Amino acid sequence: MKHCILFLFILFSVALNAQIENEGTTEPAQDSIKKKAFVKSLGNGFFPTKYFNFDLRYLVKYNQYEGVRTGLGAETNKAFSEKYRANTYLVYGFRDRRFKYSLGGGFRVSEATNTWINLSYTDDLQETGSTKFLTDNRFFQFFEPRLLNIDLFHKHITKLISLEHEFTPKIVSETEFSISKIDPTYAYGFNLNGDVYNNFDISSAKTALQWSPFSKFESTKDGVKQTKDGFPKFTLQYTKSFKNIIKGDFNFSKLDFRSIYQIGDPKAAHSRITVVSGISGGDTPLTHLYHAYPNNITKETILQRFSVAGLNSFETMFFNEFFSDRFATFQFKHYLTPFNISERYKPQMVLITRYAIGDMNNPERHEGVPFGSLEKGYTESGFELNKLLFGFGLSFTYRYGAYHLPEIGDNVAFKFTFNVSL
Repeated sequence: MKHCILFLFILFSVALNAQIENEGTTEPAQDSIKKKAFVKSLGNGFFPTKYFNFDLRYLVKYNQYEGVRTGLGAETNKAFSEKYRANTYLVYGFRDRRFKYSLGGGFRVSEATNTWINLSYTDDLQETGSTKFLTDNRFFQFFEPRLLNIDLFHKHITKLISLEHEFTPKIVSETEFSISKIDPTYAYGFNLNGDVYNNFDISSAKTALQWSPFSKFESTKDGVKQTKDGFPKFTLQYTKSFKNIIKGDFNFSKLDFRSIYQIGDPKAAHSRITVVSGISGGDTPLTHLYHAYPNNITKETILQRFSVAGLNSFETMFFNEFFSDRFATFQFKHYLTPFNISERYKPQMVLITRYAIGDMNNPERHEGVPFGSLEKGYTESGFELNKLLFGFGLSFTYRYGAYHLPEIGDNVAFKFTFNVSL
């Protein structure tokens, strides 16, 4: 099934590339502009119509818990209203035989500061140990490499209200308050002073701030647009969970930080450094702690583990191998100048080093899920050779240092890469 999905994505990417390459120079200017806008919308994961944009993120996905996950999402666009918006999706997992959905909407409070108040109700799954920054821009991939192999999810029913606000185009923020019912899909118990929680309620507030001091923006008739993507960028997020407020079961807090720095011309040789860290204090269940972006499935041989490399994941780290309540990761990528083989065929080599360190207080509280500690520091290095055919390439990564495994083959990750830009 995974191979069939992969084949469909290959066909989709080839069709999109063909559409771009076939844009004729003799087209009328207006038709060309409309066509480019349509392709750009597809690249962002939307199929645009007059009043609604259909969300392509929900069409077809695959993971180890749901199997094939398929559905459809949609949101209103500016032609519908510039002051109000609505969004929804409905998906179905064929392995767990369950529908998931979300309903949401928002209204604009201030046009000058792009301030919005949003509300939503969501019944879906979330990967255990994952953290998402509220201020992250929407990111669309034809398929998500890590998702194929994730098996540790928890169900959540979440009601939230949020506030988006731009202090300036360089400083954006989002704050939300949410209440969630959490039900792990795996055998897990959070042992807190002798009381074991197999499912629980979380009432929490979260605020995030993103600062892009070196990016440049300009005002257009369609609003403020970014004209230069400057580096470094900084994101800071704080989460506080409250016990006994709207049935919340635990008190805990989290502080997350990320910085991205790029050196050089992105069209030639350049380097990219990403630093991510997080710390959690209080009574935090495993669902809300940290993994270190693993992307290696637990199989015996290298070929059995052959899959697709992620963008910022540890390719040799096995899923569910480590969890932490405090951690930091450092990733360095150096992109060599693309090989100029022909006008349209320009493969590119990327040299990669990743490092992670972390630890956990009271690991015995988390029952039913065995895991290790990152206190000794985890290291892997390798390379990618991208855009060999239809956006696909190859990657090789090797695990060494304190967590080097006895069997040489268990330290190696050999995978596809996938890079398509519209």
